[in-house]
Amino acid sequence: MPAITVDDVLVLPRLPQLDPAAQHRPVRRLTTAPGGFEGEGFPVRRAFAGVPVNELDPFIHLDQMGEVDYAPGEPKGTPWHPHRGFETVTYMIDGVMDHQDSNGGGGTITDGDTQWMTAGGGILHIEAPPEQLVMSGGLFHGMQLWVNLPRVAKMIAPKYQDIRGRESVLLTTPDGGALIRVIAGSVAGHDGPGSTHTPITLAHVTLQPGARLDLPWPADYNALVYVMAGRGTAGQEARPIEMGQLAVYGAGDAIGATATSEMDLFVMGGRPLREPVAHYGPFVMNTREELKQAFEDYQKGRLGVIPAAKMPHTD
Repeated sequence: MPAITVDDVLVLPRLPQLDPAAQHRPVRRLTTAPGGFEGEGFPVRRAFAGVPVNELDPFIHLDQMGEVDYAPGEPKGTPWHPHRGFETVTYMIDGVMDHQDSNGGGGTITDGDTQWMTAGGGILHIEAPPEQLVMSGGLFHGMQLWVNLPRVAKMIAPKYQDIRGRESVLLTTPDGGALIRVIAGSVAGHDGPGSTHTPITLAHVTLQPGARLDLPWPADYNALVYVMAGRGTAGQEARPIEMGQLAVYGAGDAIGATATSEMDLFVMGGRPLREPVAHYGPFVMNTREELKQAFEDYQKGRLGVIPAAKMPHTD
């Protein structure tokens, strides 16, 4: 699992020792992601399945895309589709993905890169493997997180953040047993490059076998840890956890996990919006009436038009 790595984690800044008075968060829920298919048929794990919306707030949806090693001709993406009312955060671990939108934006993300799209008031978008990957096949693995926008920002103008993997802030634990990549928000005063409308923290953590992670965590944030690879335990109570499982932590100001084998974690938390959520398909709004308006606007072409110079390997 390459993403961004370093030859020697001991040269990195280290987290401070956790305050002995810190209150460790208990694991309130442990779930296993069911498998499914997205877009034109690429495999995903639905990481938030079975978790109540109020425990996810301000997050909406999380897919682990792959890990899959495609044969030539097999790589797949998504067709053109709309979004409104939230942000998509696509983090590539292995492989390559192209993206393009109805505003003329686009680009390529690869190992360790993040494509952060604020859909706001509406946009049409496509994500697909580049032609050379379709022809050659190869490894594909990533995560896509949906972050809700507050009511006051639902209809802002769409925009992108193109975050290269090398821009992530790299840290380690006091004993050097972990590589922490801070993508957005702050971990112990170290700020990631992602700019967020909703206060959140997002990090990819690789733990060596036997290593423990103790992260200080804002008491007003929720805390979610998804295992992308490997196995270990979550929380002070050492709940067994493995690839494809999500730990939802309760109240407190620190989160913990320990690796049995090398373990990769997608660590998320944010300040809950505590607003009504009306979610259907590619739209996340506050009311059913706003959902109906989003569908009407899409059908009438108000969310954008597919550009003439679209990706050549799509219909």
